[in-house]
Parts: sequence; structure tokens; C-alpha cells
Amino acid sequence: MGTIWDNMARNENILMRRRLVNAYLSSVVSISLVLLLVGVASMLLVNTRSVSDYFKENVQVAVIMKQEVKDAEAAEYQSVIDSMRFVRATDLVTRARGEKEMAELLGSDFLNVFESSPIPVSINVTLDASYVSEDSLKVVEKEIMRHPAVEEVVYQKSLVEALNSSLGRISLVLAVFIALMLFVSFVLINNTMRLNVFARRFTVHTMKLVGATRAFIRGPFIVRAAFLGLFSSVIALLMLVALLFFVRSEFSQLFEIFTLPRLLAVMGVVVSSGLVICITSTYFVVNKLVSLDKDELYY
Repeated sequence: MGTIWDNMARNENILMRRRLVNAYLSSVVSISLVLLLVGVASMLLVNTRSVSDYFKENVQVAVIMKQEVKDAEAAEYQSVIDSMRFVRATDLVTRARGEKEMAELLGSDFLNVFESSPIPVSINVTLDASYVSEDSLKVVEKEIMRHPAVEEVVYQKSLVEALNSSLGRISLVLAVFIALMLFVSFVLINNTMRLNVFARRFTVHTMKLVGATRAFIRGPFIVRAAFLGLFSSVIALLMLVALLFFVRSEFSQLFEIFTLPRLLAVMGVVVSSGLVICITSTYFVVNKLVSLDKDELYY
């Protein structure tokens, strides 16, 4: 008879361990996925300005020189433009290079209809992102046009206007999206931790009956919550790094804005979020369970 009871107790312990393991694994998976969302949201947040600057700095201004200006004169003025406060980089398009590019576009015999080459020397200017706006571009155009060798300054005004207006709307949508993601993340992790602790409500009640203090009861739960938050954060970071490697393989140029300091900052946000939310939720849930009467534990 004793053997039967022993076997039943052993089976019950095995089932209990399996339930605990399954509950723990499901908690780790759910919290890790939520923290991955936190990581993605943080990545977007810290790189919003960089993404905006990336697109703005791909807008080029073409400085068209007068027809009589030679390559050497244009090269001299290029060094002047390089020293201007709003310039990031310049690229000199010589007359020969311009003719080659036009030949590729219009055909090799397009110059035959002209007595002399109609292609002027030009300088492609990449501006600092803060100057890629309608008002700032007027200032840039005015300053460059002061040189007597410059014929005109050309840029796509409609593209600049559309880019600034689109980036403004995207920033607003991203801000709302990130706020929602962070709120949902907090609620989901908080609910997961509440379920984990509530499943052990009778253990908490037993400890209270034998005279354990709140701090003593909270201790094991807080340690377990910290470990759960840390372990889930590590898994979330591994998934985030894998996602970034995918982005790098598909959008290598865009990946350049994801610098190491920003990535480390995002990792810090993910780990701290996992720890703070798990520990805080556990702290309040345990306090609530300790204050419940025996009858209230069944509801």
C-alpha cells in the first residue's frame, strides 16, 4: 500500500514539475517576444533622426558652371564649396565625364548635331541634413550663386518639399506606434508576471500562516522575477541581433546608421525594461496576495 502511495506522490511531483517547466518556458517565450518589440521600438526611436538625415543627405544640389569655365577652374571653386558650412561632400563632373554620361543616356552620336560640346562642367553638392529644407536651400543657392563662374544652381524643389512633409508624417506615426508598443509591452509582461505569481498564491498564504514577513515572502519571488526578466532579455537581444543582420543583408546602406553606441543603448533599454517590469509587477502582486484572506484566494 505504501508503495502505491509513493508512486502516486512521485507521479504527482513529476506532473507538477512539468507544469512549472511549461509555465516557465511559456513565460520566457512571451516576455522575450514582447521585449523584442521593445527593442525594435527603441531602435526606431534612437535612429529616427539618423534615418531622416540619411534620406536628406541623399538629395544633391547641382552647381552648373558657365559654358566657358574649364575643368581646372571648376576644381578650384570646388575647394571653395567644400569649405562652406552647409556642405557635406562634393563631386566634380568634368566636361568629358558629362559627355560620357549623356552619351550613355541619349546615344553616342548625340554630339554630332552640335558644333561644340553643350555639356558644361558641374559640381554635385551633398548638403548637411539640417540645410535640406525649402528656406535653407534658398540661402545655399544665394551663397553659391555669388561666384561669377556659376551659371545656376539646380535642385528638385518638389522632391525636397515632399521629403520633408513625408518625414514629418512618418515621425508622428512612429511616435504613436512606439508609444503604443511600449504600453502594450508593459501590460503583457505585467499580466504574465501576475499569472506566474498568482499560480503560487497558496504557497504565499502558507508562508504567511507560519509568520513569514512580507519581505521574506517577496524575496524568492523577486529573485525569480529578476532571473526571468534577465533571461528573457538575453533571448530578445539575440532575436534583435538576428533581425539586424537580416536588415544588413537586405539594406546594407541603411544599416550604416545603426551605430554601435545606439545599439548598446537599445540593449540597455531592453534589459532594464525586462528587469524593471518583471520585478515591479512581482512586487505589487505578492503584496496583494499577502493581504488576501483565505476565502479570497479561490476567486
